Amino acid sequence: MKTIPRHVAVIMDGNGRWAQSRNLPRLAGHEQGSKSIRQCVEACMETGVEFLTLYAFSSENWKRPALEVSGLMLLLERFLNEKKEEMLREGVRLRAIGRLEDLPPPCRRKLQEVCDATKNNTRLQVILALSYSGRTEILDAVKSIARDATEGSLCAEDVTPDLIASRLYTDGIPDPDLLIRTSGEMRISNFLLWQLSYTEIHVTKKLWPDFGKADFLEALEDFNGRSRRFGGV
Repeated sequence: MKTIPRHVAVIMDGNGRWAQSRNLPRLAGHEQGSKSIRQCVEACMETGVEFLTLYAFSSENWKRPALEVSGLMLLLERFLNEKKEEMLREGVRLRAIGRLEDLPPPCRRKLQEVCDATKNNTRLQVILALSYSGRTEILDAVKSIARDATEGSLCAEDVTPDLIASRLYTDGIPDPDLLIRTSGEMRISNFLLWQLSYTEIHVTKKLWPDFGKADFLEALEDFNGRSRRFGGV
């Protein structure tokens, strides 16, 4: 491949449908889907992708049945416990974006622990979007700017795209070059609304638990065939 995307974002969709099609509880689909994360991380490290952002849990997901939500939080804790040493060994840095204060305290503490432990790793950055909403992210950025304007440290002319980007959860992280969405749905589901302005999109009908390294590499090949003009000719 001539061009490797620096940053790949993934909407991991279809866990519930995968489980239901097998007469399994929905959580079984989420558990199986965690194995696909490992496949994508391996593909990133092998090809040189620097950033991988995974849409793990949206703000809207809190509306799901309480049993499913609590199970997802426990699954996240277990994932962090199991993968901490592996991330340290492989040079993977973990980061998280979203309204993290909404997470249960034990889960939030474990997440912070792993993020702190891996903060000096440089081979690959994996960003988990948790309790995340693209609209809320932009709203929080606007409120931050408005507070500075009220205090007199900013005026209208100071507000630029770079300033807004610096107030987003993703400050310091480059915009995604490629967005992958599984399950065939043709929408971005309130994910990285600001950052996806010029992102190439690859949609596959495969459900997330069935998505593996070969599928990730296929998405990179698709990206490699695109012509990115960013509004130019």
